[in-house]
Amino acid sequence: MAGTNSERDMIAEGPTIILVEPQLGENIGMVARAMANFGLAELRLVNPRDGWPSEKARAAAAKADHVIDGTQVFGTLEEALADLNFVYATTARQRDGFKPVRSPVTAAETLRQHFRAGAKTGILFGREKSGLTNEDVALADEIVTFPVNPAFASLNIAQAVLLMSYEWMKSGMSDVTATPFQEVDQAPSTKEELIGFFEHIEEALDARNYFHPPHKKAKMVDNLRAVLSRRAFTSPEIKVMRGVVSSLDRFRRRNGDPAAGVSGQIVTGEEQDAGCDGK
Repeated sequence: MAGTNSERDMIAEGPTIILVEPQLGENIGMVARAMANFGLAELRLVNPRDGWPSEKARAAAAKADHVIDGTQVFGTLEEALADLNFVYATTARQRDGFKPVRSPVTAAETLRQHFRAGAKTGILFGREKSGLTNEDVALADEIVTFPVNPAFASLNIAQAVLLMSYEWMKSGMSDVTATPFQEVDQAPSTKEELIGFFEHIEEALDARNYFHPPHKKAKMVDNLRAVLSRRAFTSPEIKVMRGVVSSLDRFRRRNGDPAAGVSGQIVTGEEQDAGCDGK
């Protein structure tokens, strides 16, 4: 599977994810996959409607088997939370009461602080249709809510878990702008390489009567070089482009007219000028 590498270390830590009365095995599986994507591993289910284990969940988990295999099932939410020290409840609705309400970023940072202090933490997610009840929320320490469209605030349970899991992963990064891999380092082209490319393509075009009429050639060459020098080529890119031109040199047009374009029409200097400078 793309992006999966069994030879690398598996991150498996952080807050416990608790799903209260989840309905579909497919949703549970997608939750497990989202957790595995961002290094979470402990999943707890409270009274799942269709029972457990679930082959539909395993299939939807897309190889997040370590999460599925370690899933625990509880009869009540109180039992599922018993050994945890700090818990967030996720909700899209405003609740009556005195619970602090946090953003996902703040919640993830708070969970990270508790984690580093050795505390056991968890995040509650509600039913697919109705979310968490007020009684469920009352068992949590704080509320976390997402900045969503107020007219369409309902999230799929796996989407909600993905968002919190992502914020959890970011909270452990020393640099949130860092990426897991970078572009291949390539040497910038020299001016000698660039000028050689210009001369190569201009010779190939001249052989096909591209610079037509002749008195327009100087202007057309200027425009062509201006277009080709708008970005800085790397040395390997110059080699690719010269390979393209060399390939064109080896083959004639289908209609046998080296001065014809793809459609069989000759591009005139006037048309080329219009395309380059709008005049």
